[in-house]
Amino acid sequence: MHIHILGICGTFMGGLAVLAKEAGHKVTGCDSNVYPPMSTQLESQGIELIQGFDPEQTKLNPDLYVIGNVVSRGNPLVEEILNRSLPYVSGPQWIGEHILRNRWVLAVAGTHGKTTTSAMLAWILEDAGYAPGFLIGGVPMNFGISARLSGMIDGKSVDSDFFIIEADEYDTAFFDKRSKFVHYHAKTAIMNNLEYDHADIFPDLHAIETQFHHLVRTVPGIGRLVFNGDEASLQRVLARGCWSEKESFGQDADWQLQEQVDGNFDVFFNGKQEGHVAWALTGKHNRSNALAAIAAARHVGVPIAQACAALATFESVKRRMEVRGVVNNITVYDDFAHHPTAIATTVGGLRQKIGSSARILAVLEPRSNTMKLGAMKDALPGSLKDADLVFGFGSHAALGWSLGDALAPLGKMASAYEDIDALVAAVAASARPGDQIVVMSNGGFGGVHQKLLEALGR
Repeated sequence: MHIHILGICGTFMGGLAVLAKEAGHKVTGCDSNVYPPMSTQLESQGIELIQGFDPEQTKLNPDLYVIGNVVSRGNPLVEEILNRSLPYVSGPQWIGEHILRNRWVLAVAGTHGKTTTSAMLAWILEDAGYAPGFLIGGVPMNFGISARLSGMIDGKSVDSDFFIIEADEYDTAFFDKRSKFVHYHAKTAIMNNLEYDHADIFPDLHAIETQFHHLVRTVPGIGRLVFNGDEASLQRVLARGCWSEKESFGQDADWQLQEQVDGNFDVFFNGKQEGHVAWALTGKHNRSNALAAIAAARHVGVPIAQACAALATFESVKRRMEVRGVVNNITVYDDFAHHPTAIATTVGGLRQKIGSSARILAVLEPRSNTMKLGAMKDALPGSLKDADLVFGFGSHAALGWSLGDALAPLGKMASAYEDIDALVAAVAASARPGDQIVVMSNGGFGGVHQKLLEALGR
């Protein structure tokens, strides 16, 4: 089958393209922003990329058009497809029908922690010899790739029965407003947490809870839901009905952990200690993610102690507190945090790691749709309480709010900029040896990481 992918350079659709190519399909695609690194990764797979959405692309005559949710009505290629009644489908539906069918799907959902938990789960199954396939919204450093159909055992490619997928609650496509994860038909589903997000498509938390209950409805009776028992929102979701096995993790749950002073922790199931995790990661959120991954892995047969041991060699995910460089004893990190809860978790985790002796300089770009709309602006100051200095970037005047005003409760410790060079100069002028600079954005942030490293080295 020849498929032509609209919006191919997004993380999800780019991963879909890799999987489709690996499955033996001819793959071409287009996007409005065809540039490295995604373009390089796709072209190295032999996938032809086209800049823009010219209707002339229909001359490729593919068997099917796979449409990403970045594409909307009014797009010239979409209009041509609709006018000519050409066959099309959403990316999540295509994945569900052509990749996930007849596999044991382990789906990881939640407002926060999906990528890291998916990566942990994939590594646990890999270490246990399951050679799973996966599609993750980031690059797990243990694998170096974000998607694969399946792995290898004893040097030979295998057709694994298991597939881990990051299960996003964002809508599927312009013609399908259900959340992506309803298409995956998970047998094992993790629900990490649930907060208000995606203010561009969800009016309130109740609307997101409804979508999460759609996910619950798709898990079979022999399947299992692994959910955060400390989240009232998830309790409300499950109160609407649950037809599968379920196990909770959290403070007063089926799965619990006991933290050690060094960040390692013991794992308890039904009140009995079953394993110990000794690893390099820090932060309460990472321990919670790990507990969920261990519980999900047990559902497919991985012993608890073995799952714990696998996490000792887990190397995290790119853009999750990834060290981008150290200059003059100043460390620059890159992190994907963009929601206030994630920002607080990232900065708080770093504070726990380094203690009170070193300074944290937080550099953030509120660029997600939710943040741009100002839905979470009042929560920003509280999310940055563990930082010593805060540097914000972005102009939201057209949307009716000011980043400088939002950060004003932090007083002199915070400043906002609309010019990236001015921001870099301010950070470099404030930094001193021993500082930890954590850059937080869900985008490229104008290459600010490298600019900071260069400015700090002058």
